[in-house]
Amino acid sequence: MIQIAEILPPEPSGLWRLVQQAGVFHVVGRMPNDDGGADRPWDFMPLMRMKKHLEDAGFELSVMEATPPMDKIRLGLPGQEEEYEWLSTMITNMGALGIPVLCYNFMAHYNWMRTSTTIPGRGGALVTGYDNAVMKDAPLTQYGVVTEERLWQNFETFLKRILPVAEKAKVKLALHPDDPPLSPIRGIGRIIRSVEAFQRVLDMAESEYNGLTLCQGNFTLMTDDVPGTIRHFGNQKRIHFVHFRDVKGTPEHFTETFHEEGKTDMLACMKVYKEIGFEGVLRPDHVPTMEGDVNDTPGYSSIGRLLAIGYIVGLREAVYGRPNK
Repeated sequence: MIQIAEILPPEPSGLWRLVQQAGVFHVVGRMPNDDGGADRPWDFMPLMRMKKHLEDAGFELSVMEATPPMDKIRLGLPGQEEEYEWLSTMITNMGALGIPVLCYNFMAHYNWMRTSTTIPGRGGALVTGYDNAVMKDAPLTQYGVVTEERLWQNFETFLKRILPVAEKAKVKLALHPDDPPLSPIRGIGRIIRSVEAFQRVLDMAESEYNGLTLCQGNFTLMTDDVPGTIRHFGNQKRIHFVHFRDVKGTPEHFTETFHEEGKTDMLACMKVYKEIGFEGVLRPDHVPTMEGDVNDTPGYSSIGRLLAIGYIVGLREAVYGRPNK
């Protein structure tokens, strides 16, 4: 059965208790806090302490969705050797601790991008969105023009160097799509933005440890058949993690939505996860900021998360039946 998870801060908070009260006991981890000592956040002891702290609270740490700095790797810049050492150390430590999946991305310079985080959605809830018309005349970054060809070359080098580390550690690599799936943005190419691009990545190395994060919010902007895409990659056993969210619009102009009001047939997606035998974890990912909550961290308000969890719990029961206790 597919498992529902939430991304939680490394230190206990009210959100820890809320998600357990909603029936969620799997965690997607962020990087441990820097305690000011000799250890780096990705070293063994900080990761071990975070994992043990979560376990003591009744959680299972199922995925890490954070990495050490990787921009020099992505851009092929001097200093990338140090970044390769950092990432290799983290993956090795994850393997030693039994943390099975690393969600990473190859978005150079900036991560997921939105042009607004205060768009009024249903009932006045605040949602995030992207409008490429706002960005088309934005200046280049300090890196100038970064071509897709250069990024593909750097990615191939990355996979050749990091995949053997992941295989040895038995940690599955789950590549996240570029968000938004457009290229270029401010002169920087974006390469992980289509179903075909993901297949190219998987074809680079026929390894069970070379896989993807099926972020439905991105994939629904790449294809009109998200259930078919889940089946395509699921039949290859290369889906290692799921972001279960939705949007309205096009890659050039979209807004995020409540889970049940976007473009995607979410029930059909859940049925395909069962069909392909996916037993990993999903998380709701971005949610609207609802009345009574704050928009300090757009996409991650507590009330919106609880609504999303409840919706997904209902979908899962409709497809899989009630979980065994």
